[in-house]
Amino acid sequence: MLKILLPTIMLLPTALLSPQKLLWTNTTTHSLLIAAISLHWLLPTYYPHKNLTQWMSTDQISSSLLVLSCWLLPLMILASQNHLQHEPLIRKRTFITTLITVQPLLLLAFSATELMLFYITFEATLIPTLILITRWGSQPERLSAGIYLLFYTLISSLPLLVTILYLHTHIGTLHLTMLKLSHPTLTTSWTDLLLSLALLMAFMVKAPLYGLHLWLPKAHVEAPIAGSMLLAALLLKLGGYGIMRLTLLIGPLPSHLHYPFLTLALWGALMTSSICLRQTDLKSLIAYSSVSHMGLVIAASILQTHWSFSGAMILMISHGLTSSMLFCLANTTYERTHSRILLLTRGLQPLLPLMATWWLLANLTNMALPPTTNLMAELTIMIALFNWSTLTIILTGIATLLTASYTLFMLLMTQRGTLPTHITSLQNSSTREHLLMTLHITPLLLLILKPEMISGIPL
Repeated sequence: MLKILLPTIMLLPTALLSPQKLLWTNTTTHSLLIAAISLHWLLPTYYPHKNLTQWMSTDQISSSLLVLSCWLLPLMILASQNHLQHEPLIRKRTFITTLITVQPLLLLAFSATELMLFYITFEATLIPTLILITRWGSQPERLSAGIYLLFYTLISSLPLLVTILYLHTHIGTLHLTMLKLSHPTLTTSWTDLLLSLALLMAFMVKAPLYGLHLWLPKAHVEAPIAGSMLLAALLLKLGGYGIMRLTLLIGPLPSHLHYPFLTLALWGALMTSSICLRQTDLKSLIAYSSVSHMGLVIAASILQTHWSFSGAMILMISHGLTSSMLFCLANTTYERTHSRILLLTRGLQPLLPLMATWWLLANLTNMALPPTTNLMAELTIMIALFNWSTLTIILTGIATLLTASYTLFMLLMTQRGTLPTHITSLQNSSTREHLLMTLHITPLLLLILKPEMISGIPL
């Protein structure tokens, strides 16, 4: 663990002390090296806790998420080069430093074996994202988006803290390995029901469950590109990961806790997919699509079967890469046309043909076309849900149909059609952007060759 954490922390002086010429090169190469070293966590194993120290260990569930969070830092730095061009050097340094501070926090959150450490790092990731959104967002509405994000997350996660303290007084330890050995303390009485609800609620808001998702489109639309990638690819996964970790501890969930969450998640997947068909704003369309994907993840991780867990894991990883790539693509058009409205940025295929190829690839993976891991994940989750109750196939089936339709709608609106008259000339697409898209799509296409690396099966 330390051989990743220490270089990550040493990225901070790198960002602060590099000369102006080498600032981007140093931080990008260094973080890419860290990402390359972190790949060794992916070796499939049957041991429940590898690299076990007193507070941290990697597991089949957490290792792929850890690698994903290492992998995305260089991509975020690559993506935000263009819009920071004209900023003074100090601001560039602060921007890169905020990006870098998120990574050790995320690594600690995903590998924590102690609930209190998990809670602290889970909450601490909020601060750099808030700074990113409220300082580097592009419109004055970013302040209200920041307030939404802050209050949704805080109000939902304070009950979680209370529950963690309650568990500590009753069991005497918060270590995950010890909690697995102790009897499930939360039984079916009303207080315990409320406590297990409080345990789930913080992660439901983070992952967003439909109905608690209103902060997400706002935050996404206002955030700079790195903030959007961070939110979509990593912070939403904290919610899903928390549900998977903690529901195992509560013991079998009481069924009247099951039903509302499952119905809301599946109904929300359907509703947000249909909301996507009516969006005018490109970024908020992608944001709503990630709500519908994470709905499937929530539904699967509440079921707690092996199939649903592995489906949820694969979907979290593949959705992280896909939606991050879609945000990068939306950002490339935004930097050229300075507009996110779909009507004003249509017909870009003849102007940027290579970008259109990336658009097609990203949209096909978002649609869960074979042979992508998205398809494997969605099928696994659907089968697990169908096994639990046959009626869910109606909801999941309509949701996939709608997913395909809004994805095609997005592709046709941005790439096809007549060019708007106000677009006369555009910059060419740069090598940096192509490299960014390649680094997003190659893991997605390669992972289908060995999906057990990310499926988290040997629990």
